[in-house]
Amino acid sequence: MTPDLSTTAPETTILEARGLTRHFAGPARLFGKTPSVRAVDGVSFGIRRGETFAIVGESGCGKSTLARLLIRLLAPTDGRVIYNGQDISGLSDAEMRSLRGELQFIFQDPFSSLNPRMTVGAIVEEPMQVHGVESSAARKERVAQLLGRVGLRAEHANRYPHEFSGGQRQRIGIARALASGPKVIIGDEPVSALDVSIQAQVVNLLEDLKEEFGLTLIIIAHDLAVIRHMSDRVGVMYLGEMIELGQTDALYDQPLHPYTQALMTAIPVPSPKARRMSEGLSGDVPSPSAPPTGCRFHTRCPHARSRCSEQKPALEQTGDERWVACHFWQEIKRPDAGLDAETVRGDATARRFELYRSWSEGKNPATPQR
Repeated sequence: MTPDLSTTAPETTILEARGLTRHFAGPARLFGKTPSVRAVDGVSFGIRRGETFAIVGESGCGKSTLARLLIRLLAPTDGRVIYNGQDISGLSDAEMRSLRGELQFIFQDPFSSLNPRMTVGAIVEEPMQVHGVESSAARKERVAQLLGRVGLRAEHANRYPHEFSGGQRQRIGIARALASGPKVIIGDEPVSALDVSIQAQVVNLLEDLKEEFGLTLIIIAHDLAVIRHMSDRVGVMYLGEMIELGQTDALYDQPLHPYTQALMTAIPVPSPKARRMSEGLSGDVPSPSAPPTGCRFHTRCPHARSRCSEQKPALEQTGDERWVACHFWQEIKRPDAGLDAETVRGDATARRFELYRSWSEGKNPATPQR
C-alpha cells in the first residue's frame, strides 16, 4: 500500500518510490525452476527535498537493492521511481545519462569502489568529463576545490588510491559524488567499513556538505546511533518490505512495530538500570526466495497470532507522518517501548559525534585525518 503523502506538498517531494519491486531469478537447474529472490517487494515512500532519509534493517533485508533501484543502477521488476515529478523507472540508458549527474552514490567499501589504476584527480574529474562540465583547466581547479572541501590537499590529486587510508578513500568517494553537482546523494553504509574514530568525521562531513550544497541525503546504515544523530526520517525494512516509517525522534522514542522495538535493543545503553523493551530477536531470518505468508515477521515475533500468518498487514497511517505494518500495533504499544532521547544521547557512539562536532568548531574540519 502506498503511504499517503498528502501531508507534504508535491513540490517538496524530490524522490518517490511507488510499489517498487525487484526479484532476482535463481540459477537454472536441469529439473525444475529455482525460486526467485524477492529482494524488494512493493515498497512505497517519498523523500522530501533537502532532508536526510535513513533506511535501516538487518543484513539481507533489501536496503542496498532498494538504494540502487532509486537511482536506476538496477531496473525494477515492477513499480515506479518518480524523480522531480518524472517517472524514471522506464527510461533508457541514454535518457538516464542526462540525470546521472543529479543522482549520485557513495559506496560502502572505499577500497574496491575506487579504480586503483587512476589517480585521485582523474577519479574525481571523471564525472565532470562524462557530464560535459566545463573546460579541462576549470575541471582541474574544481578537483582541487572538492578535495580541499572533503579534508584532503590539492597535491593528493596526483596520488593513487592505495596511498590513502580507508577514511581518506571514503573522502575521495564523497568528492567524486559531488563532482557532477548532484541534488540527491545515496550513501550505502558509508561509514561501516571505517574505524570508529573516523566514522564521526565522515558523518559530520556529510552533514556539513548537505547544508552547503543543498543536498538530499539517503543513508543506508546498521548503526542506529548514527541514524538518530543525522536523519530527519527513518524507514525500517524487513525481508524486502517497508514495515515502519516516521520522524526519527518519534520512531526512536516510541517504536510501534515489534521488529523496530527489537532493533532498538542493539543500541548500547551506558546505564545498567536502563530498561529494555524486549529481549531482542530470536530465530533466523527466513529465505527471501520463500518469505512467510501473511506478515513476514510473524515467524520471529513474540506477539504473533493466527491472523499474522494468514493476512498481510497493510502499511497504515497511525498518526502525523507515521506508518506501521502490524495488525496489533495498538495492543503491543507500551509507554516504555522506546529509548528516550537522553538515553540515546548517552550512548558512546552518539557521544563521539558530539565531541567531534565540538572539536571541528574550534579547529579546521578540513584537516586531513588518517
